[in-house]
Amino acid sequence: MLYTMYEAGYYAASPLRFAARAARGFWSSPLNPAKDSDLGRRLFAGADLFANLTRRYGRPAWNVDSVQIDGKAVRVTQTEVWSSPWVKLTHFSRNMADMRKAGRRELEPAVLIVAPLSGHYATLLRGTVEAFLQDHEVFITDWSNARDVPLHAGRFDFHDYLDHVREMLRLLGPRPHVVAVCQPGPAVLAAAALMAEDNEDSRPGTMTFMGSPIDARLSPTVTNKLAEEKPFAWFKSNMIDTVPAPYPGLGRRVYPGFVQLYSFMSMNADKHQDAHKQYLEDLMKGDGDAADKHLEFYDEYLSVLDLPEEFYLQTVDYVFQSYLLPKGELTHRGRAVQPALIKDIGLLTVEGENDDISGIGQTQAAHTLCSGLPEGFKEDYVQPHVGHYGVFNGRRFREEIYPRVRAFIRKSEAGFEKTRDAANAA
Repeated sequence: MLYTMYEAGYYAASPLRFAARAARGFWSSPLNPAKDSDLGRRLFAGADLFANLTRRYGRPAWNVDSVQIDGKAVRVTQTEVWSSPWVKLTHFSRNMADMRKAGRRELEPAVLIVAPLSGHYATLLRGTVEAFLQDHEVFITDWSNARDVPLHAGRFDFHDYLDHVREMLRLLGPRPHVVAVCQPGPAVLAAAALMAEDNEDSRPGTMTFMGSPIDARLSPTVTNKLAEEKPFAWFKSNMIDTVPAPYPGLGRRVYPGFVQLYSFMSMNADKHQDAHKQYLEDLMKGDGDAADKHLEFYDEYLSVLDLPEEFYLQTVDYVFQSYLLPKGELTHRGRAVQPALIKDIGLLTVEGENDDISGIGQTQAAHTLCSGLPEGFKEDYVQPHVGHYGVFNGRRFREEIYPRVRAFIRKSEAGFEKTRDAANAA
């Protein structure tokens, strides 16, 4: 029913959208002598806003073609190094000749950035990737849109997600570093715990959790309260729908991305309304730079993907209702998940002072769960004056958060070198 209404609304608006595009083209044409008049700018602005609000937003491009390293431009290419129907593991490979020109001659630590599977594409972490590229070999999980995965590919649930994380860490080992941004936190911590228990060579060297709901009982936000107040059956009855034709995932049960987007936007409806009003005013004033920044943000923000039913519902249950990991009740494939068995994986938690998605304390809970870690392996940081998005993107992330993560990884690398040298000497 949700998808039917969504598709019907999109196609019903098509005639008006086509008319708006035509009007936008007419009033922006250099052949139109009235395009720079007050009336012309107003008509163009209104048509442009309507066309943008009613169009569909596809998967954004990464547009990470180069990175500045020590003042030198280093070319970057994207390579798919591993995949399943549900994810592409993308390596942002830096040109080695450019790296040598920048004074970097040794292979730098590998970092796996685990992007959220929570409604937006992994490209939302473009700024995160660009920051880490300055000092690391960067890999990121680029999750698939569930509506594009055919039914014959099978299910994908919380446990499959955890297995995928383990498999990717094995590919990058030994001792790669993992960064979990928001939603993946519990699954990544569980994967690290199982790998530590098995003493796998590819267990993480460090794990960094950014704004993650490790224990969603702490400092509950509006999102947490909604998940707690509604019975589990409500989510299954009201948030799940069937993918229609002509999508490849025809018949698959999903949590539609547009439903998640509505939830995100309704939490800050006034903010989004004001942003669009400002965009309209910028267009009417002819302020193209401000308008372009607005489009850049919303081209990303309004691009959403569907989640498989089983993964979404298990996440609601395990993380936001039953709190299995912090209560010590999470099992995976018949095995108990025991973070206390982690002995030699560095742990860094990062939270935002104004985070309205994962409240302060929810990510810090990882320190309590990893009780077997020596204190020297743990660090916690709360970034002042940022909300959820600012924990992993933006100026304060680049200038204040990322340098701390980089230093933590470097300290860990140095520690492992000493451990290996001592073992070799013995």
